[in-house]
Amino acid sequence: MPHVTPDMQNTMQKREIGSDCVSECTDALRLLHTEQAGLEALSHAFEDKNGLGGAFCRAVDILLSLSGRVVVTGIGKSGHIARKIQATLASTGTPSIFVHPAEASHGDLGMIQKNDALLAFSHSGETTELGDIIAHARRNNLPLLAVTSHAHSTLACMATIALTLPLMPEACPMGLAPTTSTTMQLAFGDALAVTLLRLRGFTTADFGNFHPGGRLGARLRTVEQLMRTGHLMPLAQPQTPMRDIIVEMTQKALGCVGIIAQNGALIGLITDGDLRQALNHDLATTHAKDVMNRTPLTIGPTLFASEALRIMNERAKPITSLFVLDQKNHPIGIIHVHDLIRAGV
Repeated sequence: MPHVTPDMQNTMQKREIGSDCVSECTDALRLLHTEQAGLEALSHAFEDKNGLGGAFCRAVDILLSLSGRVVVTGIGKSGHIARKIQATLASTGTPSIFVHPAEASHGDLGMIQKNDALLAFSHSGETTELGDIIAHARRNNLPLLAVTSHAHSTLACMATIALTLPLMPEACPMGLAPTTSTTMQLAFGDALAVTLLRLRGFTTADFGNFHPGGRLGARLRTVEQLMRTGHLMPLAQPQTPMRDIIVEMTQKALGCVGIIAQNGALIGLITDGDLRQALNHDLATTHAKDVMNRTPLTIGPTLFASEALRIMNERAKPITSLFVLDQKNHPIGIIHVHDLIRAGV
């Protein structure tokens, strides 16, 4: 149990006696409505092709043609937003780094290369700490994209493109703490990242390559990355006696054996269910070709692991293993449901 101090107890008692949280919910709703109004204003601003909408399109063109990276910067609350946008850009196919303005003045300007472009966030556009980065951009003729709410600020006037967000009231009761402005900056940055993602043709597979960790990464891994290959595959020939099939199935412990022709193509499958039925016959004279399923369900190596799991589970009788075939129907691997579970799929 968390430790509750006497002051905390007194506060809780007062709330129980004199408060039903109505005022607290009213404050929260007021904030949400204020920030919602900011997002609606931002949406309308995008519709202005002579204003933010047109500037946004020009900024996208610059970033698409960039041979270097997007250097994202900002300080304070705008800096936190800038860090998040940089992370989103990097994970969706736009090479980018974050450079802290204060550190830039003490050597980190060397991180900014000649083919880069700068994306600077500053609500006021008068952030003193951005001065050295702005000067560096102009000195090296680097594109400077300024995200600000003040069209006539120093940052906006020095920028290659000024991306001027609507000037809306902060949701803070004092109108001071960055709330509405940072919400709008965040939405703007996400819009930029997602637009670049689409125009670059960034795919789900690309996203999986950039997110190999965690449950999301596991679901986006391909069958090829998880399958068992080589001697781990249970394989046999059509003329193999069933007693040898039992040995192969037991040793590989995958509940099946793939039957391959002389050219290496998969032509059948024997499961443990097929094996139980074969026990009614003479195992010395019964061969794999007499028992095998000649139309086994198979998959390709580029299929997502999550899709392989779906295929296994959607059958009336769930499948525990699937052979993975190349374009010539040659088995190149096998994947078991336990492989998918261990990978976190």
